[in-house]
Amino acid sequence: MAKFKVKKGDQVKVLAGESKGKEGRIVRVIPKMNRVVVEGLNMIKKHQKPSASSPQGGIVEMEAPIHISNVALVDPSTNEVTRVGRKLDDNGNLVRYAKKSGEVLS
Repeated sequence: MAKFKVKKGDQVKVLAGESKGKEGRIVRVIPKMNRVVVEGLNMIKKHQKPSASSPQGGIVEMEAPIHISNVALVDPSTNEVTRVGRKLDDNGNLVRYAKKSGEVLS
Protein backbone atom coordinates (compact mmCIF):
# COMPACT_ATOMS: atom_id res chain seq x y z
CA MET A 1 0.00 0.00 0.00
CA ALA A 2 1.36 3.41 -0.95
CA LYS A 3 2.11 6.05 1.70
CA PHE A 4 0.42 9.37 0.91
CA LYS A 5 1.55 12.92 1.63
CA VAL A 6 -1.92 14.00 2.77
CA LYS A 7 -4.23 12.49 5.38
CA LYS A 8 -7.72 12.88 6.81
CA GLY A 9 -8.29 16.34 8.28
CA ASP A 10 -5.66 18.13 6.14
CA GLN A 11 -6.58 21.40 4.41
CA VAL A 12 -5.98 20.95 0.67
CA LYS A 13 -6.37 22.94 -2.56
CA VAL A 14 -7.66 21.32 -5.75
CA LEU A 15 -5.20 21.68 -8.66
CA ALA A 16 -7.25 20.25 -11.54
CA GLY A 17 -10.81 19.49 -12.54
CA GLU A 18 -14.13 21.24 -12.12
CA SER A 19 -13.34 22.32 -8.53
CA LYS A 20 -9.92 23.76 -9.48
CA GLY A 21 -8.69 26.48 -7.11
CA LYS A 22 -11.10 25.66 -4.27
CA GLU A 23 -10.00 24.60 -0.80
CA GLY A 24 -11.44 22.13 1.70
CA ARG A 25 -10.70 19.54 4.36
CA ILE A 26 -10.09 15.88 3.53
CA VAL A 27 -12.99 13.79 4.83
CA ARG A 28 -11.80 10.39 3.67
CA VAL A 29 -8.77 8.78 2.00
CA ILE A 30 -9.31 5.79 -0.32
CA PRO A 31 -5.84 4.17 -0.66
CA LYS A 32 -6.84 1.37 -3.05
CA MET A 33 -8.10 3.88 -5.61
CA ASN A 34 -5.49 6.63 -4.88
CA ARG A 35 -8.33 9.08 -4.19
CA VAL A 36 -9.50 11.48 -1.49
CA VAL A 37 -12.92 12.93 -0.65
CA VAL A 38 -12.78 16.68 0.04
CA GLU A 39 -15.52 18.33 2.10
CA GLY A 40 -17.94 20.35 -0.06
CA LEU A 41 -16.02 19.87 -3.34
CA ASN A 42 -16.60 17.78 -6.50
CA MET A 43 -20.32 17.50 -5.71
CA ILE A 44 -22.46 14.98 -7.62
CA LYS A 45 -26.17 14.17 -7.59
CA LYS A 46 -27.02 10.58 -6.68
CA HIS A 47 -30.46 9.02 -7.14
CA GLN A 48 -31.37 7.32 -3.85
CA LYS A 49 -33.94 4.54 -3.62
CA PRO A 50 -36.31 4.68 -0.64
CA SER A 51 -34.92 2.64 2.28
CA ALA A 52 -35.28 2.33 6.05
CA SER A 53 -32.71 5.09 6.66
CA SER A 54 -34.20 7.45 4.04
CA PRO A 55 -37.86 6.50 3.51
CA GLN A 56 -38.45 9.35 1.06
CA GLY A 57 -35.59 8.56 -1.33
CA GLY A 58 -34.94 11.13 -4.07
CA ILE A 59 -31.89 12.93 -5.41
CA VAL A 60 -29.05 13.44 -2.92
CA GLU A 61 -25.99 15.67 -3.38
CA MET A 62 -22.72 14.18 -2.15
CA GLU A 63 -18.96 14.57 -2.55
CA ALA A 64 -17.24 12.41 -5.15
CA PRO A 65 -13.61 11.26 -4.78
CA ILE A 66 -10.78 13.25 -6.42
CA HIS A 67 -7.50 11.67 -7.53
CA ILE A 68 -4.78 12.32 -4.96
CA SER A 69 -2.48 13.85 -7.60
CA ASN A 70 -5.03 16.64 -8.15
CA VAL A 71 -4.84 18.00 -4.60
CA ALA A 72 -2.03 19.79 -2.77
CA LEU A 73 -1.59 20.48 0.93
CA VAL A 74 -2.11 24.05 2.15
CA ASP A 75 0.62 25.22 4.57
CA PRO A 76 -1.11 26.20 7.84
CA SER A 77 1.32 29.04 8.60
CA THR A 78 1.43 30.76 5.17
CA ASN A 79 -1.88 29.57 3.62
CA GLU A 80 -0.01 28.68 0.41
CA VAL A 81 0.22 25.35 -1.41
CA THR A 82 3.29 23.40 -0.35
CA ARG A 83 4.94 20.04 -0.78
CA VAL A 84 5.28 17.62 2.12
CA GLY A 85 8.48 16.06 3.39
CA ARG A 86 9.32 13.58 6.13
CA LYS A 87 12.08 13.92 8.69
CA LEU A 88 13.08 12.67 12.12
CA ASP A 89 12.33 15.00 15.04
CA ASP A 90 14.37 15.36 18.25
CA ASN A 91 12.76 12.25 19.78
CA GLY A 92 13.54 10.10 16.72
CA ASN A 93 9.94 10.03 15.47
CA LEU A 94 9.18 10.41 11.76
CA VAL A 95 7.10 13.59 11.21
CA ARG A 96 5.61 15.37 8.20
CA TYR A 97 6.71 18.93 7.49
CA ALA A 98 5.81 21.66 5.01
CA LYS A 99 8.71 22.17 2.59
CA LYS A 100 8.01 25.92 2.07
CA SER A 101 7.97 27.00 5.70
CA GLY A 102 9.67 24.04 7.38
CA GLU A 103 6.82 23.85 9.92
CA VAL A 104 5.99 20.41 11.34
CA LEU A 105 2.49 19.23 10.44
CA SER A 106 0.21 17.35 12.82
